[in-house]
Amino acid sequence: MPIEGLWYPGMRIAILTSSVSRRGAGVFDAVLHLAQALQAIPNCTVRVLGLRDSCTEQDLDAWSGVSLTVCDPVGPSGFGFAPNLLRHLRSEDPEILHTHGLWMYPSAAGTQWAKNKRPYIVSPHGMLDPWAVGNSRWKKRLAGALYEHRHLRGAACLHALNHAEAEAFRAYGLRNPVCVIPNGVEVPVERAAAPAPWKDGLPEDAQVLFYIGRLHPKKGLEALVRAWSMVRRDASSSGWHLAIAGWGQDAYEQELRALVSTQGLNESVHFLGPQFGELKAACFQAAAAFILPSVSEGLPMTVLEAWAHGLPVLMTPQCNLPYGFQAGAALRIEPEAASIAEGLGLLFQMSDSERSGMGARGLALVKERYHWPTVAAQMVAVYTWVLGAGPAPDCLLN
Repeated sequence: MPIEGLWYPGMRIAILTSSVSRRGAGVFDAVLHLAQALQAIPNCTVRVLGLRDSCTEQDLDAWSGVSLTVCDPVGPSGFGFAPNLLRHLRSEDPEILHTHGLWMYPSAAGTQWAKNKRPYIVSPHGMLDPWAVGNSRWKKRLAGALYEHRHLRGAACLHALNHAEAEAFRAYGLRNPVCVIPNGVEVPVERAAAPAPWKDGLPEDAQVLFYIGRLHPKKGLEALVRAWSMVRRDASSSGWHLAIAGWGQDAYEQELRALVSTQGLNESVHFLGPQFGELKAACFQAAAAFILPSVSEGLPMTVLEAWAHGLPVLMTPQCNLPYGFQAGAALRIEPEAASIAEGLGLLFQMSDSERSGMGARGLALVKERYHWPTVAAQMVAVYTWVLGAGPAPDCLLN
Protein backbone atom coordinates (compact mmCIF):
# COMPACT_ATOMS: atom_id res chain seq x y z
CA MET A 1 0.00 0.00 0.00
CA PRO A 2 1.38 3.47 -0.77
CA ILE A 3 2.51 5.55 2.19
CA GLU A 4 1.70 9.23 1.95
CA GLY A 5 4.85 11.33 2.13
CA LEU A 6 7.22 8.37 1.62
CA TRP A 7 9.58 9.33 -1.16
CA TYR A 8 12.65 7.49 0.09
CA PRO A 9 13.64 5.31 -2.89
CA GLY A 10 14.57 1.68 -2.40
CA MET A 11 14.48 1.60 1.41
CA ARG A 12 16.50 -1.46 2.46
CA ILE A 13 15.33 -2.83 5.82
CA ALA A 14 16.96 -5.64 7.77
CA ILE A 15 15.07 -7.34 10.59
CA LEU A 16 17.15 -9.17 13.19
CA THR A 17 15.65 -11.67 15.62
CA SER A 18 16.75 -14.62 17.73
CA SER A 19 14.20 -17.11 16.38
CA VAL A 20 12.47 -17.52 13.02
CA SER A 21 10.27 -20.38 14.22
CA ARG A 22 7.44 -21.12 16.60
CA ARG A 23 10.05 -21.40 19.36
CA GLY A 24 9.98 -17.61 19.39
CA ALA A 25 6.28 -17.69 20.36
CA GLY A 26 4.58 -14.30 19.95
CA VAL A 27 7.76 -12.55 18.78
CA PHE A 28 7.98 -15.01 15.86
CA ASP A 29 4.41 -14.23 14.80
CA ALA A 30 4.96 -10.49 15.11
CA VAL A 31 8.23 -10.48 13.12
CA LEU A 32 6.85 -12.78 10.42
CA HIS A 33 3.72 -10.75 9.75
CA LEU A 34 5.48 -7.39 10.03
CA ALA A 35 8.06 -8.53 7.46
CA GLN A 36 5.32 -9.72 5.08
CA ALA A 37 3.36 -6.48 5.48
CA LEU A 38 6.47 -4.35 4.94
CA GLN A 39 7.41 -6.37 1.86
CA ALA A 40 4.02 -5.49 0.33
CA ILE A 41 4.78 -1.75 0.54
CA PRO A 42 6.34 -0.13 -2.55
CA ASN A 43 9.92 1.07 -2.06
CA CYS A 44 10.57 -1.39 0.77
CA THR A 45 12.97 -4.32 0.50
CA VAL A 46 13.01 -6.52 3.59
CA ARG A 47 15.64 -9.01 4.74
CA VAL A 48 15.12 -11.11 7.87
CA LEU A 49 18.06 -12.66 9.75
CA GLY A 50 17.69 -15.05 12.65
CA LEU A 51 19.02 -18.12 14.43
CA ARG A 52 18.29 -21.75 13.67
CA ASP A 53 16.53 -23.79 16.37
CA SER A 54 14.76 -27.12 16.71
CA CYS A 55 11.61 -25.92 14.92
CA THR A 56 13.13 -23.84 12.11
CA GLU A 57 12.70 -26.42 9.37
CA GLN A 58 9.02 -26.86 10.26
CA ASP A 59 8.31 -23.15 9.80
CA LEU A 60 10.43 -22.18 6.79
CA ASP A 61 7.42 -22.29 4.45
CA ALA A 62 5.76 -19.55 6.51
CA TRP A 63 8.40 -17.08 5.25
CA SER A 64 7.31 -17.37 1.62
CA GLY A 65 7.84 -14.06 -0.16
CA VAL A 66 10.37 -12.72 2.37
CA SER A 67 14.15 -13.03 2.05
CA LEU A 68 15.34 -15.07 5.04
CA THR A 69 18.85 -15.85 6.28
CA VAL A 70 19.15 -18.46 9.02
CA CYS A 71 22.42 -18.74 10.94
CA ASP A 72 23.58 -21.71 13.02
CA PRO A 73 24.35 -20.90 16.66
CA VAL A 74 27.15 -22.52 18.60
CA GLY A 75 27.61 -22.83 22.34
CA PRO A 76 24.90 -22.22 24.95
CA SER A 77 21.45 -21.97 23.38
CA GLY A 78 20.43 -19.26 25.84
CA PHE A 79 22.94 -16.86 24.27
CA GLY A 80 22.67 -17.89 20.63
CA PHE A 81 26.15 -16.98 19.43
CA ALA A 82 26.18 -17.33 15.64
CA PRO A 83 29.62 -16.61 14.12
CA ASN A 84 28.21 -15.81 10.67
CA LEU A 85 25.37 -13.54 11.72
CA LEU A 86 27.30 -10.27 11.69
CA ARG A 87 28.93 -11.13 8.36
CA HIS A 88 25.54 -11.79 6.77
CA LEU A 89 24.14 -8.60 8.23
CA ARG A 90 26.97 -6.55 6.79
CA SER A 91 26.64 -8.19 3.38
CA GLU A 92 22.93 -7.28 3.26
CA ASP A 93 23.99 -3.62 3.68
CA PRO A 94 20.62 -2.33 4.96
CA GLU A 95 19.92 1.34 5.39
CA ILE A 96 18.08 0.67 8.62
CA LEU A 97 18.10 -2.26 11.03
CA HIS A 98 15.19 -3.34 13.21
CA THR A 99 16.07 -5.75 16.04
CA HIS A 100 13.37 -7.72 17.88
CA GLY A 101 13.85 -9.10 21.38
CA LEU A 102 16.67 -8.75 23.89
CA TRP A 103 19.26 -10.61 25.96
CA MET A 104 20.81 -12.74 23.18
CA TYR A 105 23.65 -12.48 20.67
CA PRO A 106 21.61 -10.70 17.95
CA SER A 107 21.64 -7.63 20.22
CA ALA A 108 25.44 -7.67 20.26
CA ALA A 109 25.58 -8.25 16.49
CA GLY A 110 23.25 -5.34 15.86
CA THR A 111 25.39 -3.05 17.99
CA GLN A 112 28.51 -4.11 16.11
CA TRP A 113 26.82 -3.46 12.75
CA ALA A 114 25.82 0.03 13.90
CA LYS A 115 29.47 1.07 14.08
CA ASN A 116 29.08 1.94 10.40
CA LYS A 117 26.93 4.87 11.61
CA ARG A 118 23.67 3.54 10.21
CA PRO A 119 20.64 3.68 12.50
CA TYR A 120 18.71 0.89 14.14
CA ILE A 121 15.41 0.49 15.99
CA VAL A 122 14.82 -1.93 18.89
CA SER A 123 11.53 -3.69 19.71
CA PRO A 124 11.89 -5.32 23.17
CA HIS A 125 8.46 -7.02 22.98
CA GLY A 126 7.78 -6.69 26.69
CA MET A 127 11.24 -7.88 27.74
CA LEU A 128 11.87 -4.67 29.72
CA ASP A 129 8.65 -4.88 31.70
CA PRO A 130 9.35 -5.08 35.46
CA TRP A 131 8.25 -8.72 35.81
CA ALA A 132 10.35 -9.77 32.81
CA VAL A 133 13.44 -7.90 34.01
CA GLY A 134 13.10 -9.51 37.43
CA ASN A 135 12.92 -13.01 35.96
CA SER A 136 16.46 -14.53 35.78
CA ARG A 137 17.68 -11.19 37.07
CA TRP A 138 21.37 -12.04 37.49
CA LYS A 139 21.66 -13.32 33.91
CA LYS A 140 20.08 -10.15 32.56
CA ARG A 141 22.33 -7.97 34.66
CA LEU A 142 25.33 -9.75 33.19
CA ALA A 143 23.96 -9.48 29.63
CA GLY A 144 23.18 -5.81 30.23
CA ALA A 145 26.71 -5.04 31.37
CA LEU A 146 28.32 -6.97 28.51
CA TYR A 147 26.23 -5.81 25.53
CA GLU A 148 22.50 -5.16 26.04
CA HIS A 149 22.69 -1.73 27.67
CA ARG A 150 24.92 -0.51 24.84
CA HIS A 151 22.50 -1.99 22.29
CA LEU A 152 19.47 -0.28 23.87
CA ARG A 153 21.11 3.11 24.43
CA GLY A 154 22.46 3.21 20.88
CA ALA A 155 19.05 2.80 19.23
CA ALA A 156 17.79 5.69 17.12
CA CYS A 157 14.32 4.82 18.37
CA LEU A 158 12.78 2.29 20.75
CA HIS A 159 9.54 0.64 19.72
CA ALA A 160 6.92 0.15 22.46
CA LEU A 161 3.80 -1.90 21.87
CA ASN A 162 1.79 0.36 24.18
CA HIS A 163 2.18 3.27 26.57
CA ALA A 164 2.76 0.99 29.56
CA GLU A 165 5.79 -0.49 27.80
CA ALA A 166 7.05 3.00 26.96
CA GLU A 167 6.88 3.82 30.68
CA ALA A 168 8.88 0.66 31.41
CA PHE A 169 11.62 1.94 29.06
CA ARG A 170 11.86 5.17 31.05
CA ALA A 171 11.82 3.28 34.35
CA TYR A 172 14.75 1.21 33.07
CA GLY A 173 16.66 4.45 32.53
CA LEU A 174 16.42 4.73 28.74
CA ARG A 175 16.04 8.20 27.23
CA ASN A 176 15.90 7.35 23.52
CA PRO A 177 13.01 8.52 21.32
CA VAL A 178 10.10 6.08 21.63
CA CYS A 179 7.39 5.22 19.13
CA VAL A 180 4.22 3.42 20.24
CA ILE A 181 2.89 1.00 17.63
CA PRO A 182 0.91 -2.13 18.52
CA ASN A 183 1.39 -5.57 17.08
CA GLY A 184 -1.05 -6.49 14.37
CA VAL A 185 -3.07 -9.53 13.46
CA GLU A 186 -4.41 -11.11 10.31
CA VAL A 187 -8.17 -11.20 9.94
CA PRO A 188 -8.88 -14.81 8.98
CA VAL A 189 -10.43 -15.58 5.62
CA GLU A 190 -13.66 -17.55 5.86
CA ARG A 191 -12.94 -21.18 5.07
CA ALA A 192 -13.73 -24.65 6.32
CA ALA A 193 -11.62 -25.29 9.39
CA ALA A 194 -10.03 -28.54 10.49
CA PRO A 195 -11.83 -30.24 13.39
CA ALA A 196 -10.87 -28.88 16.79
CA PRO A 197 -8.69 -31.29 18.80
CA TRP A 198 -11.44 -31.66 21.41
CA LYS A 199 -14.15 -32.60 18.87
CA ASP A 200 -14.32 -36.31 19.70
CA GLY A 201 -13.71 -36.00 23.44
CA LEU A 202 -16.41 -33.51 24.45
CA PRO A 203 -20.21 -33.39 24.10
CA GLU A 204 -21.34 -31.84 20.84
CA ASP A 205 -22.97 -28.91 22.65
CA ALA A 206 -19.95 -28.20 24.92
CA GLN A 207 -18.86 -24.58 25.34
CA VAL A 208 -15.07 -24.30 25.31
CA LEU A 209 -13.06 -21.58 27.02
CA PHE A 210 -9.72 -21.59 25.21
CA TYR A 211 -6.18 -20.65 26.32
CA ILE A 212 -3.14 -20.88 24.08
CA GLY A 213 0.40 -19.76 24.85
CA ARG A 214 3.43 -20.70 26.86
CA LEU A 215 2.88 -22.85 29.92
CA HIS A 216 4.73 -20.48 32.22
CA PRO A 217 4.08 -19.02 35.70
CA LYS A 218 3.66 -15.49 34.32
CA LYS A 219 0.60 -16.61 32.35
CA GLY A 220 -1.46 -17.07 35.53
CA LEU A 221 -2.47 -20.64 34.72
CA GLU A 222 -2.30 -21.95 38.28
CA ALA A 223 -4.71 -19.21 39.37
CA LEU A 224 -6.94 -20.10 36.41
CA VAL A 225 -7.11 -23.75 37.43
CA ARG A 226 -7.91 -22.81 41.03
CA ALA A 227 -10.59 -20.40 39.78
CA TRP A 228 -12.09 -23.13 37.61
CA SER A 229 -12.32 -25.33 40.70
CA MET A 230 -14.23 -22.55 42.47
CA VAL A 231 -16.87 -22.37 39.70
CA ARG A 232 -16.92 -26.04 38.73
CA ARG A 233 -20.64 -26.47 39.46
CA ASP A 234 -21.65 -23.51 37.32
CA ALA A 235 -19.30 -24.69 34.57
CA SER A 236 -20.77 -28.18 34.67
CA SER A 237 -24.40 -27.05 34.69
CA SER A 238 -23.87 -24.74 31.71
CA GLY A 239 -21.67 -27.15 29.74
CA TRP A 240 -18.39 -25.23 29.87
CA HIS A 241 -14.97 -26.86 29.46
CA LEU A 242 -11.47 -25.32 29.71
CA ALA A 243 -8.98 -26.19 26.97
CA ILE A 244 -5.31 -25.30 27.58
CA ALA A 245 -2.99 -25.40 24.55
CA GLY A 246 0.73 -24.64 24.52
CA TRP A 247 4.08 -25.81 25.71
CA GLY A 248 6.66 -24.95 28.33
CA GLN A 249 9.02 -26.53 30.79
CA ASP A 250 8.01 -30.12 31.45
CA ALA A 251 8.20 -29.70 35.22
CA TYR A 252 5.77 -26.77 35.21
CA GLU A 253 3.34 -28.54 32.91
CA GLN A 254 3.37 -31.54 35.22
CA GLU A 255 2.64 -29.24 38.17
CA LEU A 256 -0.39 -27.87 36.33
CA ARG A 257 -1.63 -31.33 35.41
CA ALA A 258 -1.19 -32.49 39.01
CA LEU A 259 -3.16 -29.47 40.25
CA VAL A 260 -5.99 -30.26 37.83
CA SER A 261 -6.01 -33.84 39.08
CA THR A 262 -5.93 -33.03 42.80
CA GLN A 263 -8.75 -30.50 42.30
CA GLY A 264 -10.83 -33.22 40.61
CA LEU A 265 -11.08 -31.31 37.32
CA ASN A 266 -9.95 -33.92 34.80
CA GLU A 267 -13.44 -34.14 33.27
CA SER A 268 -13.63 -30.44 32.42
CA VAL A 269 -10.02 -29.22 32.02
CA HIS A 270 -8.14 -30.50 28.97
CA PHE A 271 -4.48 -30.15 27.97
CA LEU A 272 -4.12 -30.07 24.18
CA GLY A 273 -0.35 -29.71 23.76
CA PRO A 274 1.09 -27.31 21.16
CA GLN A 275 -1.30 -26.21 18.39
CA PHE A 276 -0.02 -24.46 15.27
CA GLY A 277 -1.25 -23.37 11.86
CA GLU A 278 -4.64 -24.74 10.86
CA LEU A 279 -5.01 -26.65 14.13
CA LYS A 280 -4.64 -23.42 16.09
CA ALA A 281 -7.11 -21.70 13.78
CA ALA A 282 -9.54 -24.59 14.29
CA CYS A 283 -9.32 -24.11 18.06
CA PHE A 284 -10.13 -20.42 17.79
CA GLN A 285 -12.97 -21.10 15.38
CA ALA A 286 -14.56 -23.79 17.57
CA ALA A 287 -14.08 -22.04 20.94
CA ALA A 288 -16.82 -20.02 22.62
CA ALA A 289 -14.47 -17.63 24.46
CA PHE A 290 -10.79 -16.97 25.15
CA ILE A 291 -8.90 -16.25 28.38
CA LEU A 292 -5.46 -14.82 29.19
CA PRO A 293 -4.95 -14.35 32.97
CA SER A 294 -1.33 -13.12 32.67
CA VAL A 295 0.75 -11.43 35.31
CA SER A 296 2.91 -9.73 32.65
CA GLU A 297 2.66 -9.23 28.87
CA GLY A 298 3.99 -6.93 26.19
CA LEU A 299 1.05 -6.97 23.81
CA PRO A 300 -0.31 -10.51 23.48
CA MET A 301 -0.87 -11.77 19.96
CA THR A 302 -3.25 -14.45 21.21
CA VAL A 303 -5.82 -11.89 22.39
CA LEU A 304 -5.68 -10.16 18.99
CA GLU A 305 -6.13 -13.54 17.31
CA ALA A 306 -9.13 -14.29 19.51
CA TRP A 307 -10.75 -10.98 18.57
CA ALA A 308 -9.93 -11.57 14.90
CA HIS A 309 -11.95 -14.80 15.21
CA GLY A 310 -14.83 -12.92 16.83
CA LEU A 311 -14.38 -14.36 20.34
CA PRO A 312 -15.21 -12.65 23.64
CA VAL A 313 -12.12 -12.39 25.84
CA LEU A 314 -11.33 -12.49 29.55
CA MET A 315 -8.00 -10.80 30.26
CA THR A 316 -6.01 -8.93 32.88
CA PRO A 317 -4.97 -5.25 32.69
CA GLN A 318 -1.40 -6.58 32.47
CA CYS A 319 -2.21 -7.66 28.89
CA ASN A 320 -1.90 -3.95 28.02
CA LEU A 321 -4.95 -3.83 25.75
CA PRO A 322 -7.13 -1.21 27.49
CA TYR A 323 -9.03 -0.49 24.26
CA GLY A 324 -10.54 -3.96 24.61
CA PHE A 325 -12.20 -3.00 27.90
CA GLN A 326 -13.24 0.41 26.54
CA ALA A 327 -14.81 -1.17 23.46
CA GLY A 328 -16.69 -3.79 25.46
CA ALA A 329 -14.72 -6.59 23.79
CA ALA A 330 -13.29 -8.08 27.00
CA LEU A 331 -14.13 -8.85 30.61
CA ARG A 332 -11.56 -7.53 33.08
CA ILE A 333 -10.02 -10.01 35.52
CA GLU A 334 -7.06 -9.74 37.88
CA PRO A 335 -4.35 -12.46 37.88
CA GLU A 336 -5.60 -14.16 41.03
CA ALA A 337 -8.10 -16.96 41.53
CA ALA A 338 -11.00 -15.07 43.15
CA SER A 339 -11.09 -12.41 40.43
CA ILE A 340 -10.79 -14.98 37.64
CA ALA A 341 -13.63 -16.98 39.20
CA GLU A 342 -15.79 -13.84 39.26
CA GLY A 343 -15.05 -13.24 35.57
CA LEU A 344 -15.86 -16.84 34.72
CA GLY A 345 -19.18 -16.49 36.50
CA LEU A 346 -20.05 -13.46 34.38
CA LEU A 347 -19.09 -15.34 31.22
CA PHE A 348 -21.25 -18.34 32.13
CA GLN A 349 -24.25 -16.05 32.72
CA MET A 350 -23.99 -14.35 29.32
CA SER A 351 -26.36 -15.34 26.55
CA ASP A 352 -25.13 -16.52 23.17
CA SER A 353 -26.09 -13.17 21.65
CA GLU A 354 -24.23 -11.24 24.37
CA ARG A 355 -21.07 -13.25 23.76
CA SER A 356 -21.44 -12.83 20.00
CA GLY A 357 -21.82 -9.07 20.45
CA MET A 358 -18.66 -8.90 22.57
CA GLY A 359 -16.75 -10.91 19.94
CA ALA A 360 -18.05 -8.68 17.14
CA ARG A 361 -16.79 -5.61 18.99
CA GLY A 362 -13.37 -7.29 19.27
CA LEU A 363 -13.29 -7.97 15.53
CA ALA A 364 -14.20 -4.35 14.79
CA LEU A 365 -11.41 -3.19 17.12
CA VAL A 366 -8.86 -5.40 15.30
CA LYS A 367 -9.89 -4.00 11.91
CA GLU A 368 -9.64 -0.44 13.21
CA ARG A 369 -6.38 -0.58 15.22
CA TYR A 370 -4.52 -3.86 14.83
CA HIS A 371 -4.55 -4.82 11.15
CA TRP A 372 -1.03 -5.54 9.83
CA PRO A 373 -1.12 -3.13 6.84
CA THR A 374 -1.94 -0.30 9.27
CA VAL A 375 0.86 -1.33 11.63
CA ALA A 376 3.40 -1.63 8.79
CA ALA A 377 2.49 1.83 7.48
CA GLN A 378 3.17 3.33 10.90
CA MET A 379 6.50 1.51 11.12
CA VAL A 380 7.61 2.78 7.70
CA ALA A 381 6.80 6.32 8.82
CA VAL A 382 9.19 5.79 11.76
CA TYR A 383 11.91 4.35 9.49
CA THR A 384 11.53 7.33 7.15
CA TRP A 385 11.85 9.80 10.04
CA VAL A 386 14.90 7.99 11.45
CA LEU A 387 16.56 8.16 8.03
CA GLY A 388 15.92 11.91 7.88
CA ALA A 389 13.55 11.57 4.93
CA GLY A 390 10.26 12.52 6.56
CA PRO A 391 8.59 14.32 9.49
CA ALA A 392 8.22 12.93 13.00
CA PRO A 393 5.25 10.54 12.91
CA ASP A 394 2.22 10.84 15.19
CA CYS A 395 3.16 7.61 17.01
CA LEU A 396 6.36 9.22 18.35
CA LEU A 397 6.16 10.24 22.00
CA ASN A 398 7.21 13.72 23.00
